[in-house]
Amino acid sequence: MVTAQTRPTVPSFSAPQSLPAGGLDPDRFAVKEAWYPVHYIEHLDPTRPTPFTLLGDNIVIWWDTRENSWRAFADRCPHRLAPLSEGRINADGLLECPYHGWTFTGSGTCDRIPQQREGGKAEQSPRACVPALPTRVHQGLLFVYPGQPENASLTPVPGIEALEEGNPKDWVCLNTFRDLPYDALTLLENVLDSSHIPYTHHNTVGDRANVAPLDLEVIESGKQGFKGFWAEGPRRGTLGAQDTVFVAPNLMWHDLTSKQFGRTLTVVYVTPIAKGKCRLFARFPFKFSSKIPKFFIQLTPQWYSHLNQNAILEDDQIFLYGQERYLEALGGGENYAKACFLPTPADRYVSQFRRWLNDYQADPFPGQSFEPPQPRAQLLDRYHSHTVHCRSCSQALRSFQRLRLGLAIGIAIAGGSLPLLLWGLRSESLIGGISLTGFIWAASGLLFYLDCFERKFKEGRSLPPRNLPEPKSKGKK
Repeated sequence: MVTAQTRPTVPSFSAPQSLPAGGLDPDRFAVKEAWYPVHYIEHLDPTRPTPFTLLGDNIVIWWDTRENSWRAFADRCPHRLAPLSEGRINADGLLECPYHGWTFTGSGTCDRIPQQREGGKAEQSPRACVPALPTRVHQGLLFVYPGQPENASLTPVPGIEALEEGNPKDWVCLNTFRDLPYDALTLLENVLDSSHIPYTHHNTVGDRANVAPLDLEVIESGKQGFKGFWAEGPRRGTLGAQDTVFVAPNLMWHDLTSKQFGRTLTVVYVTPIAKGKCRLFARFPFKFSSKIPKFFIQLTPQWYSHLNQNAILEDDQIFLYGQERYLEALGGGENYAKACFLPTPADRYVSQFRRWLNDYQADPFPGQSFEPPQPRAQLLDRYHSHTVHCRSCSQALRSFQRLRLGLAIGIAIAGGSLPLLLWGLRSESLIGGISLTGFIWAASGLLFYLDCFERKFKEGRSLPPRNLPEPKSKGKK
């Protein structure tokens, strides 16, 4: 007889309250079971669909006016597989296919089929639906969950913890993004590596004179990432200690507090697009001890900051593209420890990242190969990798183009008027002619300057500042 005291405990089968990113398997990080940023909200256009590729799958992002929410769908109509990103958001607030006008609600269900006879019910079929991916807006970014939809609400969205502390108004944050022609893993490895900054970014944000041994420590590690500490910190210890955090699979930050500048963070999200392609979201939150730097940062146009940040990214863009192809030829990431020689404590974060990657089988594109090499000019393309997607930079580019057009018209009118003024050879005509000539020269110079400046929105510099000839020291011939 089983009494109340001896009755066996009934196991609980209730759903978990939360899930870690990467799933519950302790030995594997499932890369689709995590949130990935796909766009800054401020650069999304709510009036039209926006295409994106996430982990090799094409998706379309659009604003659902009925529910006041951003949506992400598989970018293909169930009818004839046309890309929905080539369609429109119609007057009813529905996503409309460009091919035959099938329309879809925010949940992905088909609302109408224009070619269907009255009384038809084909739109009610599950086959008429578009797969919808969970979305979330957090800290100004739109995140998409590519894994099992039921896990999305249980999995935390990765964010910058420091921004949630104290008064958010104390922070000023510079943001940028860019589509890069190399792997997400290569980029994460690079930004975790503090030791490359003085050399790679010499004369941009680094200085070779600051090169020194780095005693990096890994404080804790596991499936969800790792934490590191650098006691001396950058610039030979003049700024203070630096903490580093890697939040698997796509977020890292360096955290530095100094007496000179206050608290500064370098935050990087990396979203895998496809093998050899990723989107970088870089964020630079500052909490200054003085209000003056914050005032000037807030005055700086966003497009101007983006031009400078794009130039910094191009310091290592070419050799990272080549580096990952050498690694692939030597056996890939699984053979990393043999392919690369990492003898100093400066490489500990890189080693730890590669160990995490292999221990938890977290490569998002296992077994895939890189595309054939691209020409240098294509690797340094700024227009398609940033400007066309950035509201601030695209608007600035159009403004500069309009200004150039106006100057060109002014020069043409002035050039045509000049012979008429000089024909009479009167003193008034002569003064007018000199004035017009001065205008033509000044406008032509400005036109040349604007042409050079406009190119900065379209193409990167081929020669990084670190490789420019340095001025000779005094006393040396």
